[in-house]
Amino acid sequence: MRAVVVRNVGGPEALELMDVFVPVPGPGQIRIRVEAAAVNPVDAATRSGQLLAAGLMPARDVIGIGWDVAGIVDALGAGVVGFAPGDAVIGVRDRLDVPLGTYAEYVVLDVGAVAPAPAGLSAAEAATLPLSGLTAFQALGVLDMAPGSTLLVTGAAGAVGGFAVELAAGRGLRVVAVAGAEDEAFVRGAGAERFVPRTAPDLAEEVRALAPGGVDAALDAAALGIPVLGAVRNRGAFVSVVGGSAPAALRGITVHQHWIAADARTLAHLAALADTGRLTPRVADTLPLEEAPRAHARLAKGGLRGRLVLTP
Repeated sequence: MRAVVVRNVGGPEALELMDVFVPVPGPGQIRIRVEAAAVNPVDAATRSGQLLAAGLMPARDVIGIGWDVAGIVDALGAGVVGFAPGDAVIGVRDRLDVPLGTYAEYVVLDVGAVAPAPAGLSAAEAATLPLSGLTAFQALGVLDMAPGSTLLVTGAAGAVGGFAVELAAGRGLRVVAVAGAEDEAFVRGAGAERFVPRTAPDLAEEVRALAPGGVDAALDAAALGIPVLGAVRNRGAFVSVVGGSAPAALRGITVHQHWIAADARTLAHLAALADTGRLTPRVADTLPLEEAPRAHARLAKGGLRGRLVLTP
């Protein structure tokens, strides 16, 4: 089968399309024929060697790329129940110690990382859901806020931030969204009550003008750090979803660095929300698997609305 890998870390040109053996599912695993794989910032961090340098993954000769997948069940390992060949599924590869990622024609995942795909979405749309949706959902779970509380979401027009706004509004939270001025209509449509442009000269003061005393908590999807912490009230809460961007826990604020964990039950819940229109997957563009380097170059350039998706 064909798979995109990295043998020498570097820029987008480090991505290579290789012929490799089709992976075999072991006990408790599912092999998926990949129909779509979203391109995420963590993929760029893997390709460039940042995760290796941080000690988050082992060094090896060939590094697989890709976390998100939407596709069709192709084969089942021993002991797997609840799925059958031909089922449409979504999944996430959250393990960095395995040799291949989802930028491939087939991928093997643990059954606990796979859920039925949303029936009303295309494969490309469904592929944007697992990593970003799980990140937003789990980060909100870490904050554990009561309905009516105020939440600041940065990067609110991004994939994680957009899902966070929709999920938070659905929980009855009062959302203050930070994004580009051109995205105000989108984030308000997603459920944000109040809006602050990311170009505000003093983010904390702009937010506090809308939420006197500071917001109860912040979900920092844009990795802004200290300026966002300044917008949180004393003894509030803060969660970062970007590795290494969590600030010091000043003023009694509880600071969390959240790392995603695959969770089939939550994936199924997110798929149901997407099916009923309460989550909005966004696809910036689709490209064939062999154009992974171009996709990473576009990701690095920025300005995307939604995820780029590779289609084997």
